[in-house]
Amino acid sequence: MSSIFQTTLTPRRPVSTLSTGQPSLPRLPIPKLEDTVTRYLKSLEPLYEDVARKERTTIDHVKKERQRIAADFVSSGSLGSKLQSRLQDVDAVSPNNWLNDKIWPRVAYHECRDPLLIHSNWWLLLQDDSNVPEAVRNISYEPTGSTSPWQIRRSAWLVKRFLDYRNMLEKQTMHPDSSRTGIWLRKPAYRFYGLTRIPLPGCDTLTTPFSGKPAFIHVMYREWSYVVQVLDQDGQQVPVAEIESRIIALISDVKQRELNGQVVVPIGRLTADPRDLWAANREHLLTLSPRNRRAMSQIETSLFTLSIDDHTLAPDESSCRPPNLSGHIRNTSCGGDSTNRWFDKSFSLIVESNSRFGVMGEHSPVDALIPSIIADWVVSEPLDPTQFVDDVSSASGWELIYWEEDPHIREQFSDAIRRAKAIIDDSDADVLWFNDYGVDWIKNTGTSHISPDAYIQLALQLAWYKSRGCHTATYETASTRLFLHGRTEAIRTLSVESVAFVRAMTDSSSSHVSRYTHLHAASLAHNSTTRDAMLGRGIDRHLLGLRLQLRSEESSPFFDDPLFVLSQEWKLSTSGLSAGIVSLLQGERFGAPFADGYGINYLTGAELLKFGIESKRSSPLTSTKHFKQMIAESLEEMKVVCLEGMYGNQESKL
Repeated sequence: MSSIFQTTLTPRRPVSTLSTGQPSLPRLPIPKLEDTVTRYLKSLEPLYEDVARKERTTIDHVKKERQRIAADFVSSGSLGSKLQSRLQDVDAVSPNNWLNDKIWPRVAYHECRDPLLIHSNWWLLLQDDSNVPEAVRNISYEPTGSTSPWQIRRSAWLVKRFLDYRNMLEKQTMHPDSSRTGIWLRKPAYRFYGLTRIPLPGCDTLTTPFSGKPAFIHVMYREWSYVVQVLDQDGQQVPVAEIESRIIALISDVKQRELNGQVVVPIGRLTADPRDLWAANREHLLTLSPRNRRAMSQIETSLFTLSIDDHTLAPDESSCRPPNLSGHIRNTSCGGDSTNRWFDKSFSLIVESNSRFGVMGEHSPVDALIPSIIADWVVSEPLDPTQFVDDVSSASGWELIYWEEDPHIREQFSDAIRRAKAIIDDSDADVLWFNDYGVDWIKNTGTSHISPDAYIQLALQLAWYKSRGCHTATYETASTRLFLHGRTEAIRTLSVESVAFVRAMTDSSSSHVSRYTHLHAASLAHNSTTRDAMLGRGIDRHLLGLRLQLRSEESSPFFDDPLFVLSQEWKLSTSGLSAGIVSLLQGERFGAPFADGYGINYLTGAELLKFGIESKRSSPLTSTKHFKQMIAESLEEMKVVCLEGMYGNQESKL
């Protein structure tokens, strides 16, 4: 295992002057080519058996062929060495980070032409506010048209809290640049406010973060759009009682307009469309009228969106553990039917009529860890009734966003709903709360030096095998926040050791001692792979960077190898957060990247494990409900193995 200090660094652009005594972050290294290819070959070993079976050859033949291809790729003067040199040139002109300055946001997000709805945007479910009356919070369903005073009050409070966090970031009273957390978190978290993804043909872009004064938020109610001033000319926050009053005023304005027969122009629906289609419709809108250009600018430069929904979606009766979140999932992830949302905004606060709160956001500016940290802080303090008064009236400080439309755009509104409905109906999303045990038991009782993350990853591997009868390449997100502008790396969870563990667990002749031994070995292998990914020694981001250096006339057997593609078909795409980072989330999720796979996010609490799971109903091979059962069953079986196998009961079997 090579040290990160032996990899390619660029010391001529230090993060900070070390003589100041302040902490600094190193640049993300470019690993040695030979090291990455060695790790890559190791990651292929669990896949050799299936490939050999399909190709009707031997495992040894499959392995030797990949070793030959790899040796040619890294040999002196080879194409691989040329690509490595070109990537080093990219690093030399990157201000902070060769991957995230030049490559990752574009390739991973902005070049993707699929709709943001389900496919790309993340969402979070947050806990209820304890100062909202229980009778309001416990309403499980309210039809369209319902709006409650407590919903509005909580909306105003949440706006205040998100602004408080931004203010502390700006003043460095939270996470200052003199701390390592501040160096990693403060700037991306601060610039997260005021960003919007702009659809363009072929490749999207991001707006420049808005930092002007005064500042506004974008508020949506019944698909009407307004801007509400939340920072004054001096940059001071508008009092929360005034924010509440302005929200009340704009809701009254909507109702009066509808009574007068006015019809909303629901431009937000178009943001759920495929990106090239939305880009064309956006350009058409901007050419219709200068008013539309001003309206678009108002939304795209707003700090964030607040969607006030005039309903509470009912839970799905088939949902379980817990039964009351499925409606909340549908509403937060897609608005139920994709209405009253602006999917391009970096983040949107979504509040239902019973005051239930979620956050949905666009993925390219930051990874979901940053908004999770912010949202967790926001809901840690319930609303303070003493900061609200009942006699504030707002005739100013808010403004309706006006649009001009034509027959083409009007036709697109209904078509966009139809297109979005097909995506939403295909999404099978739910939450599993496993409360038989949590991290405390895994660390302190059930295992000996097995990390909770490795334990859960192995449970997911076992659940997959139980449901599909095979193994699959598995992706887990690793954070590279130890490096300047670091974001993520892929952990290749599938390993020879994890396969051996799954086989032992599904072999009726295997003892608990044997199963526990394999569990321990697989955990150690997972820890090693995770450590490499976090320390800049990952596989997939480096290989991506190399592949992008290929010129039009060049090709490589290394990248053209079908096994290279298979190793990145992550039918299990996973990401985890610990309770030490985020404690007040009820669930988090992202969409499955493959039609016959799962997108899984999990939160590891002391006594509770939470899983957000998404799959596609159109696939006959996946079922979120069934996979939830397999996860719970696997966790229960692993507990028995730990209790029996760790103490040497050779005869005990499942």
